Amino acid sequence: MTRRTFTAAVAGAAAAMGQTAMGQTGRPVRLGGPIFLKSTDPAELAREHRRLGYSAAYCPPVELTDKDRIAAIAKAYAAENVVIAEVGAWVNMLDPDADKRRKNLAYVTDRLALADLVGARNCVDIAGSYNPDYWYGAHPRNLSKEFLDATVENCRHIIDAVKPTRALFTIEMMPWSIPNGPDSYLQLIKAVDRKAFGVHMDVCNAVNSPERFYNNGALIDELFRKLGRWIASCHAKDLAWIPEYNVHFLEVAPGKGVMDYQAYLRNIAALPVDAPLMLEHLKTPEEYDGGRAYIRKSAAEIGVTFA
Repeated sequence: MTRRTFTAAVAGAAAAMGQTAMGQTGRPVRLGGPIFLKSTDPAELAREHRRLGYSAAYCPPVELTDKDRIAAIAKAYAAENVVIAEVGAWVNMLDPDADKRRKNLAYVTDRLALADLVGARNCVDIAGSYNPDYWYGAHPRNLSKEFLDATVENCRHIIDAVKPTRALFTIEMMPWSIPNGPDSYLQLIKAVDRKAFGVHMDVCNAVNSPERFYNNGALIDELFRKLGRWIASCHAKDLAWIPEYNVHFLEVAPGKGVMDYQAYLRNIAALPVDAPLMLEHLKTPEEYDGGRAYIRKSAAEIGVTFA
């Protein structure tokens, strides 16, 4: 064996060992999703996540004022090595009705405070909408500078009111409002200019054209390349194109659409933090079982492991 072939063999063996121990692109991924156990006991809920193979969870129901239950949730989930990925807010911070908008902002502020107390990775909402009928609906002004400026103001207001030390405040992309892709999200991050502002990654929500649908693997790579350092958690679902006379992408379970899950998992595993990947928007335990199995199969094919 020459010196050159010996060096190549050593390098190859080291690479193989690294893939076996760490996964092809880095750290083990934390997978999570909803559970269907009818219990309010934090310890039982945490154990159920582990039984399903989850190491991440949505925050269980709890009020900001219930400090004892918040502490019990944090303790029980930590004991099972289950991180709380997110506290969802899911209200319209740009509601055209001024009174509703004020109440919604107060609610989101409380949700960020809860996320910080319970030790969640982030509190997440969408930016909102000027649509008067649907809180997440399309509207022409949702792509305007006015929308961007109002979203920046809202994010700063919420973060400055809470001053979180652990949880980030994040905005989820939507196909028809800012941010709707890597560049508009990067613009929002720079404009908000707060260390406690981050990214909640839902790659499906960035697919708003045939080009992005067919080239979603490249889109995923671009999203993580530009936004990876700020990502706190991710959502898992899939997209299919329904045949009709206009563009209609339908949310489906992972594995039932075209999203490149190997690209998604490889990028998540390469992040500087273990940002959880959370299944969502399915209806039954069986659908979640199927989605979870597909994600695990996709990960195994590229050497990505799970925490």
